[in-house]
Amino acid sequence: MSATRQGVLASYDFVDSTVEAITALRKEGFEEITAFTPCPEHEIEHALGYGSSPIRLFTLIGGLTGTATGFAFTIFSATDWPLVTGGKPIVSIPAYVVIAFEMTILFGVFATVIGVLWNMRVPVLKPNVVYDPELSAGRFGVYVTAPPERLAAARRILESSHPSRLEEDPEGRSHG
Repeated sequence: MSATRQGVLASYDFVDSTVEAITALRKEGFEEITAFTPCPEHEIEHALGYGSSPIRLFTLIGGLTGTATGFAFTIFSATDWPLVTGGKPIVSIPAYVVIAFEMTILFGVFATVIGVLWNMRVPVLKPNVVYDPELSAGRFGVYVTAPPERLAAARRILESSHPSRLEEDPEGRSHG
């Protein structure tokens, strides 16, 4: 984000007003919108245009990799050091299911953690400097950044949904 961008932070008492403001901003072409909520609200996620999380794909790929690794490891071990027990074949799949299952869980968990960190963009190199403590105590916030020539339009849209407080960010600080 360049230094010529500025932002406006609006604080709302109700979810409906927040959703109305976000919808109006997106309709006017504003894309850099951040919402602050004291608790998860699906209406706000929908208004921001969030789709389904890609984390499930990370978990699926990790789990399938774990299954393949579990079977490959046990089959390799059995063929490299054959041990005939009770007349069973050297490669006996039912005996390897437990190891494959455990590897599925292990790799699935690791892939999920990696996916969560990847999608959260951790580590955050820039601190989140635009924040109001009231937004953790029951209020909802909408922060939008825009070039200076579009800032008045953003402010007008936010004012139309009747915020309890509206602040400009004249230094153009980043919102993380």
